[in-house]
Amino acid sequence: MRILVTGGAGFIGSEYVRSALRGDLPGSAGVHVTVLDLLTYSGNPANLEEVRDHPRFRFVQGDTSDPVVVDEVVAGHDVIVHFAAETHVDRSIASAARFVQTNVLGTQVLLEAADRHRAGRFVHVSTDEVYGSIPEGTWTERSPVAPNVPYAAAKAGSDLLALAWHRTRDLDVVVTRCTNNYGPHQYPEKVIPLFVTNLLDGLRVPLYGDGRNVRDWLHVSDHCRAIQLVLLGGRAGEVYHVGGGTELTNRELTDRLLRACGAGWDMVDHVPDRPNHDLRYSLDITKIREELGYAPRVPLERGLAETVAWYRDNRAWWEPLKNAAPAVAGRGLPRRVTA
Repeated sequence: MRILVTGGAGFIGSEYVRSALRGDLPGSAGVHVTVLDLLTYSGNPANLEEVRDHPRFRFVQGDTSDPVVVDEVVAGHDVIVHFAAETHVDRSIASAARFVQTNVLGTQVLLEAADRHRAGRFVHVSTDEVYGSIPEGTWTERSPVAPNVPYAAAKAGSDLLALAWHRTRDLDVVVTRCTNNYGPHQYPEKVIPLFVTNLLDGLRVPLYGDGRNVRDWLHVSDHCRAIQLVLLGGRAGEVYHVGGGTELTNRELTDRLLRACGAGWDMVDHVPDRPNHDLRYSLDITKIREELGYAPRVPLERGLAETVAWYRDNRAWWEPLKNAAPAVAGRGLPRRVTA
């Protein structure tokens, strides 16, 4: 099987690529993998160092919204796993143009190329944020999308495009929507690596508002295994939820990270909340469990401990990123947060 992975130098995409080429994912023995990645600020060639010289690996630097590049790369592949996206909510609030360009137009260009070349399957990787916020209960795959921030709106648009290509062109599309991911190689603008790397440097961490926002946490390896199960056995035209099974308030998460790093609450700054900050996300994963046998395997306590240890042991990976990256609105990527 020849798999094209877009955004394969990013956090989740590179985990999928490394796992597939190691044969760790279901049905991945002997696969050939091509990565298409523009290498923007969060796309890191170091994430693919493990497989750089693998005989069944190929890397192409290019933009998913460039129809010439995409057409050339898509040809000859059996399946497409589409991770490429702009994902940071704060950046989308500050400037949404790149999010629309990458998440919506980039998906459209890929779908058109997949249709021309009749790719065997198009797995579109999305997020629970497309649903907006839910005060209680859980979303099912039939819940309507109701995004509240530009990032989520752009992802919802790409989801709907992908499903429309299935309905109008009979393209073999499946969509996955996941909860918050964490694990090694996550770019340190996201809450867990930002907090961990700040605390490892003895720096303070910024907690939005009162910290009562709730998220479900999913280890990146569980997410990639779920994607592979959907690729192999999911029904065309369907949406599948992928969750980790552990909901925490941001305050509870902060407490766990402080303890894991040997720090106290005196290292926390309460900063003004993000505009229109969704209170709670929650996905019902009954469908993927019953149809495909998915269940998360990495308990949050172990996953967080291993993640903290990885950042502690891999300063050479994250220090250049934090030194080079500009801060953005809200949490951003500061090395130091003032009170």
